[in-house]
Amino acid sequence: MANFFIFLGFQMTLPTIPLFVQHLGGSDEFIGIITGIFTFSALLLRPTAGHALETRGRQFVYMIGLGIFVISIGSYAFITSIVFLFIMRCVQGLGWGFSTTATGTIATDLIPESRRGEGMGYFGLSGNIALAFGPALGLTLYGYISFTTLFLICSALGLVALLLSSQIRYKPVDPEAKKVVAPRFDVLEKKALRPSLLLFFITTCFGGIASFLPLYTEQEGIAGIEVYFLVFAIFLMITRTFAGQLYDKKGHIVVFLPGTFLILIAMVLLAWLPNSLVLYTAAALYGLGFGTVQPALQAWAVNQSPDNRKGMANATFFSFFDLGVGVGAIGFGFIASGFGYSYIYMTGAVSATISILLYVYLLVKDRKIREQGAV
Repeated sequence: MANFFIFLGFQMTLPTIPLFVQHLGGSDEFIGIITGIFTFSALLLRPTAGHALETRGRQFVYMIGLGIFVISIGSYAFITSIVFLFIMRCVQGLGWGFSTTATGTIATDLIPESRRGEGMGYFGLSGNIALAFGPALGLTLYGYISFTTLFLICSALGLVALLLSSQIRYKPVDPEAKKVVAPRFDVLEKKALRPSLLLFFITTCFGGIASFLPLYTEQEGIAGIEVYFLVFAIFLMITRTFAGQLYDKKGHIVVFLPGTFLILIAMVLLAWLPNSLVLYTAAALYGLGFGTVQPALQAWAVNQSPDNRKGMANATFFSFFDLGVGVGAIGFGFIASGFGYSYIYMTGAVSATISILLYVYLLVKDRKIREQGAV
């Protein structure tokens, strides 16, 4: 429930922040930078959050992150310049980095390892349901209320998440973890790198959708952007009923390639985008693809990592998530300015293709290693 409310507040700002930047007089480049800097500031804090989860405890990290998030979102209601918005987006990213690293780790604490793919899929429903209503609700309210009121509502939703988080039973801090002195440059969990790198190329596409799709559809005169996010979320939720169990039984090989291929097709459709029907079809395919791939990659990252490094594994996973969104948002801002919005999604299709090719390369490499070992 706490995850639902913090994601609802966040998702309501996802399509409205670009409109707010435009309202303040910002260009496409500024939209990309303002959107992307949020993820980069989250990225910088995730390794620190990963260590703190083991040494200071889940509750400390989670509630600090939620508190920062509430304050930063509320501050948007009073911002009148892009400079201050840039600063507070950085602050929001810090809170987001702490809270989302913590919540994923808290969930993995509660889920049996044998059902981790399934459990993370169900846990992800809280974010998916928020995604089903958040962007559409934010865009709908944007037509009736001021940005000030909108951001105060989002902040209030974060406050509800903060209150709910105080009722969670957290895993106690391991006394031995406090005695361990982490290496100075311990910022990643190596065992989680493969799925995290694959995720990077997939979330690059997400950065283009979150930042520019409302502006793209408005420019093309295509109605139904609110419905797009609703359709996307519905199909995302459908995947939670089978994708996690499929991963637990068969492994990532049966979910990654089909899911990423659907994302690739969705990007091609968005680059074409002749009408609302194609928009909704792209939403359905992207929802099915992303909903299949993301929890499987997260379960893969966590399962590969030692028990005392689960927090750092989640930090690594979400760092690459943030990096992909940030690179996509900032890079696509310049692509949109120089070439047009459709080229954003052509580039997204290329990024999904790279993820598929990298995955196949890793499979072939592992097979050769096993064959050499057998000999």
